[in-house]
Amino acid sequence: MAEPVTAVPSVSAGKRPFWTEQKRSRLTAYTFISPFFILFAIFGLYPIFFTIYLSFFKWDALGPMKYVGFKNYDLVTSDPLFWTSFTNTLIMGLMGTIPQLIIALLLAVMLNSAMTRFKKSFRVLFFMPNITSIVAVTLVFSTMFGNNGMINWLLNQMGMESMAFNSGWWGVKIAISTMVMWRWTGYNAIIFLSGLQSIPLDLYEAARIDGANRRQQLAYITLPLLKPFIVFVTLISTIGSLQLFTEPYVYLGQSGTGSTRQEGITMVTYLYSEAFRNGFFGTAAATAVMLFIITIIFSMINMWVTGRMEGDAGGGKA
Repeated sequence: MAEPVTAVPSVSAGKRPFWTEQKRSRLTAYTFISPFFILFAIFGLYPIFFTIYLSFFKWDALGPMKYVGFKNYDLVTSDPLFWTSFTNTLIMGLMGTIPQLIIALLLAVMLNSAMTRFKKSFRVLFFMPNITSIVAVTLVFSTMFGNNGMINWLLNQMGMESMAFNSGWWGVKIAISTMVMWRWTGYNAIIFLSGLQSIPLDLYEAARIDGANRRQQLAYITLPLLKPFIVFVTLISTIGSLQLFTEPYVYLGQSGTGSTRQEGITMVTYLYSEAFRNGFFGTAAATAVMLFIITIIFSMINMWVTGRMEGDAGGGKA
């Protein structure tokens, strides 16, 4: 009887091919999304690392770079104008952010109300300032806040004295903060509105059955469930206030030294002046790095404060 013939195993048996269909599909996916990462590396990561590198050099953008170590940081921190810009940025940030968030929340609640008519028209109307040219808006506000502008006319009609919105220490800050509020209030209101629409209506119905009024519904339902949106809006508003540039730059006059006047200079206008007016790109880079660190610190403070508020609210509910 003949012995059965057994198949000789191949040398490559048990080995998966290197170029599988799964790897081919992954390569195709990465190829399609690679333009974003390439552009982000060129226009995002490279400027960040080059700015940090440049902050340790003296450079006028034309001649050779000279290594100076931390001298640029010493020059910036010893400049009184830098600390004036830092103070102005904080003051105008608070004046433009806190009222803006309160008004945006009230507008969102009003738009979300079932009694409000023409909801879609109001949403478009509130969002329009955000898509309007900020330069054109600033020029219009410059006329309104002029010495003989509409705002001073209204103050005079109410029996109050005119205010120097173009040159006064507080007048300039009020004018610029008003522009910031006008531009971003509608944008934040739309974000709050999206958060309000994500809250189940059953909660309000149950609260009404239990006898809760509108104020109690706002305090115990709307605000706790809207907290993630409040945290987000507060964070982006804080970052935006620290990067304030266009409004003071155009309002105070971009020619000469208008935008570096002490009553309205911000950290970004100080940075711009150091680089493109004085030709000190090293100190401008050092200012940018310090602004980046300050932004991180304030963002962490915001997250810590909102986290404590959330913890306290949770403990109260428990």
